[in-house]
Amino acid sequence: MSSPLLVFDSGVGGLSILAEIQQQIPNIDVHYVFDNARLPYGALDDNELISGCVELICKQAKAVGAGMIVVACNTASTLVLPHLRKRLQRPVVGVVPAIKPAAKVSRNNSIAVLATPATIRRDYTLQLIQDHADQAQVSLYASTLLVELAERKLSGDAISLNRLRHALTDVMGSDADTIVLGCTHFPILSNEIRQVIGNDIELIDSGTAIAKRVSHLMGLSTSPVVTSTNCLSAACTDKSLLSDGLIRSIQRFGFESVDAV
Repeated sequence: MSSPLLVFDSGVGGLSILAEIQQQIPNIDVHYVFDNARLPYGALDDNELISGCVELICKQAKAVGAGMIVVACNTASTLVLPHLRKRLQRPVVGVVPAIKPAAKVSRNNSIAVLATPATIRRDYTLQLIQDHADQAQVSLYASTLLVELAERKLSGDAISLNRLRHALTDVMGSDADTIVLGCTHFPILSNEIRQVIGNDIELIDSGTAIAKRVSHLMGLSTSPVVTSTNCLSAACTDKSLLSDGLIRSIQRFGFESVDAV
């Protein structure tokens, strides 16, 4: 694809999706945009979230000539996809909680969905449960702390397992044998979550499925193509909020710098 893939998120959680895409399609050109000035999205009014996201994504898609857009944010995806598809004459891929695959792997038909408060309360999420897990016991758990901890981890800060354990107390007290990580920030904390909950509970996220979807839409196989000719750029809405540690984490994905939009 000669035009870049635009990957969008409120913060750095979308890097968990990008990592899966880069693993499957290493030669892909990427423009990563994150709206950190308005993080966390779960605290925004729906209309404010929609208008801001749509304008920012459309502006950036035009500026870089994006051939495809991935909204790598569950909270935004549950609202903005129809609006973007009306505005953009190119594929738009959203990220939603991986409830369907969770229903397939759960052994006891008890699933916990861990997401932001905004994603938890969306009709979209409830419809996913009805469509794909109507025979399972699905419990919903909201957390904004995990978003903060993921951002802190990529900024180079140590993660308090006690704080994480406190955030997961209700989930751990359930009968769920499968946890859906319903926010793209949460897979960044997979190792720490595993330390807290142990190895008997399955963790499911959307990264692999989204990467396969992008690959399919590009008309490519999912086999990695090794090359070093890809072009990467990153931009955010408030550079003053970027710590040195966060910039270094972003650079580990191949981005030389982060520009302002």
